[in-house]
Amino acid sequence: MPIHNRIAEFHPDMTEWRRDIHAHPELAFEEKRTAALVAEKLKAFGVDEIHTGIAKTGVVGVIRGSEPGAGAIGLRADMDALPILEETGKPYASTNPGVMHACGHDGHTTMLLGAARYLAETRNFAGTVYLFFQPAEEFGGGAEVMIKEGLFDRFPADRVFGLHNWPGIPAGTFAWRNGPVMAAVGGIDIAITGKGAHGAMPNQGIDPVLIGAHVITALQGIVSRNLDPVDSGVVSITWLEGGFAYNVIPETVKLRGTARWFTREAGDLIEKRVIETAEGIARAFGATAEVQFRRAYPATVNEVESTALARAAAIAVQGEQRVAEMPRPTMGGEDFAFMLEKKPGAYLMLGGGRGGDDASVHHPKFDFNDEILPVGASWFATLAEQLLPRKDAA
Repeated sequence: MPIHNRIAEFHPDMTEWRRDIHAHPELAFEEKRTAALVAEKLKAFGVDEIHTGIAKTGVVGVIRGSEPGAGAIGLRADMDALPILEETGKPYASTNPGVMHACGHDGHTTMLLGAARYLAETRNFAGTVYLFFQPAEEFGGGAEVMIKEGLFDRFPADRVFGLHNWPGIPAGTFAWRNGPVMAAVGGIDIAITGKGAHGAMPNQGIDPVLIGAHVITALQGIVSRNLDPVDSGVVSITWLEGGFAYNVIPETVKLRGTARWFTREAGDLIEKRVIETAEGIARAFGATAEVQFRRAYPATVNEVESTALARAAAIAVQGEQRVAEMPRPTMGGEDFAFMLEKKPGAYLMLGGGRGGDDASVHHPKFDFNDEILPVGASWFATLAEQLLPRKDAA
């Protein structure tokens, strides 16, 4: 069973929806227009129930099959954009300066809308499909907020599934993996306080800039010299802020960055050593360091049986030659991890590469590949039909 013919028929409609969402990006928990568009489309499609206002702007649609059944699955898409100034030059580029759909969430939302339209029309399944349109994946952990507000109590899915477009692999190909597929995410904030002085008289002060440089260098030893070489981890300082004049040693310097890991033990070690390293180096120079290590998202871990089901649906849509195992997980993070902590499920990658020098996600020139919209929508729909079969299809 390839791409559903009915979904292929309304591919132009999906392209129009996606570009409309792209032109009107909204940040975490601010997706009011997007949520309203989603609710409007679901109503027009004849979805049985539409619930709004979950985690502020989240939307859940409920579709019941043509036959009753005890089974239920959840299909998830994220809706938020990023604080990036778009540089695509597309006619449908962002009309909200400094905010951009640079990760393809506009495409994810559209693919789930396409699946919703098809499933509401055909209802070729038994049981219930829950459509989770989630806010705040990039910042704020919208999945966790939805869960805390009773998502799975109100919509008790047996399994949950999601996907992410991936420009680094050919368009229309699926990539799957058992176990960890994306890393846990931590945020690092370090405030170093020394003593300000004239730049020509450094002996009269305690230079937080110099201390910050030592801290940045030393933090790189955590992964290379503290973490088990078999494990994987990342510590990156991405922000250095301090000073206001050429000839003034400032009083404080701020460092910010990110940490990534897969196992709880690795996360504990990285957190411990980040704090010890920054505080210890600052103390050695006569300064102080205030360190905050915030665990944002856990690792995204695919459950084996659910991954097999997700892979089978991908093969049904695109054929076995276009479905491959990921050789290794990515160090990117994903808050679908919170849903996978509560329910068995799987998260797949769907290639969006055009074959040229494609901009990657989170780049100001990234643009979702509209050609894969029916592929993702068909995968979502196929999951429902395969996992919730009608009696006459069994």
